[in-house]
Parts: sequence; C-alpha cells; structure tokens
Amino acid sequence: MSTIRDDHEVARDLAVEAGQQLMRLRERNGFDEPEVLRTLGDRVSHEFLFSALGRLRPSDAVLSEEGVDDPRRLSARRVWIIDPLDGTREFGEAGRVDWAVHVALWENGELAAGAVSLPAQGSTLSTVDPPWLPEERPAEQRLRITTSRTRPPDFVRRLANRLGAELVPMGSAGAKICAVMLGIADIYIHAGGQYEWDSAAPVAVARAAGLHVSRIDGSGLTYNRSDPYLPDILVCRPELSGMLLASIRNVADLDNAGPHAGA
Repeated sequence: MSTIRDDHEVARDLAVEAGQQLMRLRERNGFDEPEVLRTLGDRVSHEFLFSALGRLRPSDAVLSEEGVDDPRRLSARRVWIIDPLDGTREFGEAGRVDWAVHVALWENGELAAGAVSLPAQGSTLSTVDPPWLPEERPAEQRLRITTSRTRPPDFVRRLANRLGAELVPMGSAGAKICAVMLGIADIYIHAGGQYEWDSAAPVAVARAAGLHVSRIDGSGLTYNRSDPYLPDILVCRPELSGMLLASIRNVADLDNAGPHAGA
C-alpha cells in the first residue's frame, strides 16, 4: 500500500485485511479454548493494524483499545482510533457473526474516515461508499432497538416498553450500528458507558450514511479526548431522533422521580 492512498480506502482496506486474519485465526485454532482464541485475536489484529498504520501514516497518532495510550495524540492533528476486535466474546464463540474490526480517522476535531469490517458476515461498511439509507420505513412496522445480548441495560428495556419496540440482541457495538445502517434495526442506544474505539468507526460511517448520531441528551459526540470514556450514544434514522430524544428524557425523568412517579 502506498502512503499516498486515500484515507477512506486505507481505513477500509486495513479493516478488511485485519478481519481476514481473524477469520483465518478462528479456522486454525478452533473454539476448544475460547479465551486463548480471544486473546490471540486481540493481539494479532492490533499488531497488524498498528504496524500497517505506522508504515502508511507514520506521522499520525494511534489510539487503540489494545495499545498503550500515547499522550502525544492530544496535540496531534490526525489520530487513528481503532478497535482491533470489537465483540471479543462473540469472536470466541462458534457460529457467532456479530463481531467486527473498527478503523477510524479523527482529523482536526472531527471523524474524517471510517470502516467497520464484519468478517464473519462477509461485509464491510465504510466511508468510501456509505450504505444507502432507504428514504422511508414502513409506518406500521414495529420499532427495533439493538441491545447487548449479555447485558441489556434496564434503561433500554424501559424505553422499549414505552415505545412498544422490539429488542434485537447483538454482540459488537459496531455490529449493532451497522444493523441500523442496513435496516435490520431502527435504533441503537447505549447508556451503560463505552469507549471511543467502540463507536468511532461505526459513527463515522453512520454519519456518512445520513443517520442521526448523538449523546442521549442530543449533544454531539466528541473524540480524541484525554479520557476516552463515552457515557452514552444514540444512533437512529433521522426522522426518529426527535421522538426518541423526547422519550429518553421522559424515561430518565421517571427514573429520577423515584418509584411513585406517574402513579
């Protein structure tokens, strides 16, 4: 790969190649020792991506879930934010396809490029060619909210009950946001805390695809901060955002009011 390659293509190609390496690792090792497989997956993908970015973009900083945080990134103009294996639990389970590789570029305060590879699903969504978002969803169709398959937050359950929505359990945050882009779900909401690498790449692609992306109070998402922790996130079709933000406020108000609220 040439160092003059377009950033969008670099993000896509590196995510794809890392995903292919992870698929081969799964095939070679099998699933008899899932923790060993997960540890290998995190390490192999991180080492590949970190090395490739060092070669292709030597002047850029890197923030990786699996790497040591380099404080120089805070003064850098360009920072690659990567999650070498998002959905590590699912990666170590036979038959699971809801895991991903995230590669994003933050530049001058904004996400500039991104790619999410879903290797076990045989697809990659990226800012090279953002997915097409259907203009309308059927009005009679029940809303679908992607949520954690192992740790579904009570807040999301209460919101789903208020909206009469269906919960769609999945693993990786990237897989969940991609599900919204692909029309498998309508909403991804998370209020249990995550980190910048969990969402940077899928958020970059979701924005390019025309989805609404924000904190659950409607404020913007910011990246490459000194503390990479992100408390919450909302990704949805744009026409749903106003209704959802109002519903989220109502659920939060009831939570804050205590057990007798609404009686």
